[in-house]
Amino acid sequence: MMRMGVDLGGTKIELVALCDEGRELYRKRVPTPREYQATLDAVTTLVLDAEASLGITGTVGVGIPGVVSPFSGLVKNANSTWINGHPLDLDLGARLNREVRVANDANCFAVSEAVDGAAAGKGVVFGVIIGTGCGAGIAINGKVHGGGNGIGGEWGHNPLPWMTAAEFNSTSCFCGNKDCIETFISGTGFVRDYNAATGQALTSGADIMALVAKGDAAANQAFERYMDRLARSLAHVINMLDPDAIVLGGGMSNIDAIYPRLPDLLSKYVLGGECRTPVVQNLYGCSSGVRGAAWLWQKA
Repeated sequence: MMRMGVDLGGTKIELVALCDEGRELYRKRVPTPREYQATLDAVTTLVLDAEASLGITGTVGVGIPGVVSPFSGLVKNANSTWINGHPLDLDLGARLNREVRVANDANCFAVSEAVDGAAAGKGVVFGVIIGTGCGAGIAINGKVHGGGNGIGGEWGHNPLPWMTAAEFNSTSCFCGNKDCIETFISGTGFVRDYNAATGQALTSGADIMALVAKGDAAANQAFERYMDRLARSLAHVINMLDPDAIVLGGGMSNIDAIYPRLPDLLSKYVLGGECRTPVVQNLYGCSSGVRGAAWLWQKA
C-alpha cells in the first residue's frame, strides 16, 4: 500500500510517498500558488504525477497550518488565508476521486513521531513545534486527536503558566490575546526577550546560543529564563494530559542544551514533584509533518 502525504505550507507544497513500512518512495515540492483554486490544481498535479511515476495508486493525507471545522466542514485558523472558508478535503477528494484526509500540520508532526519516529510505540504523544511560532499536536495510538472543536493541541495560545509579575501583561500575540505561551517559548519569543533585556537586535536563537557558548552573561540569563518558561509550559501539559512522551520539533528543538536541563525543571512544576516524562528531539526533522500527513491513513 502506498500512502501520500502533502504538506501545504505558505511558501511551498511538498508531497512524499511512503511504502507500507515507511520507506520513502517519492518526493517532490512546488511553490505554493497562494490562491485557492490554483492550490487545488497544484496538489492534484503532485498526486497524479507521483502515481504516474510510481505506477501505483495511493491514499492521500494533507497537513495544513489550520484545521477543518468539525461543524462547518470548512478550513479555519489557517495562516495560509486563501484556504480558509473552503471545504479543502471535499474539493481535493472530488478532483482525485477518493477520500482525502486533512489535519493540522502540528498534529501531523505528532502522528509522524508516534508512528515511526522518536516516540514510536508510545500511546499518547504530545508533539511540539517551536520555531518562528509555537504549535502542538496530540497523537493517541498513532492517530490524530483533533478534539470535539478541532483544536486539540492548541496549547501555544494559552497563557504562560505561573507568570511572574514582570511577565504578566508583557507580550501581545497575533491571536489577539496577551501573554500566550507562543510569545515566550517560540524562537521569536526567545529573541524578543533577549533583545528587550540587552537593547541588542539579534535575529535568531542560534545567535544567542553562540553567545551562551562563549559564556556571555546576558545570553545565559536569557536562556535560563527560556528554559524555566519552557518547563512551566510543558509541566502544564503533563499535569493535564500526562503524555507518554513529548517530542520537540522546529528550530528551537535543535538546541542540544535543552534536553539535559528539562527533567529537573519539570519536576519543579509537575504535581507531586516527580516527572519522568521523556522529552526528546524529533527523528524526521522538517520531513516529519509531511510524513505524518501520509500516516493519516494508518496501517491495516
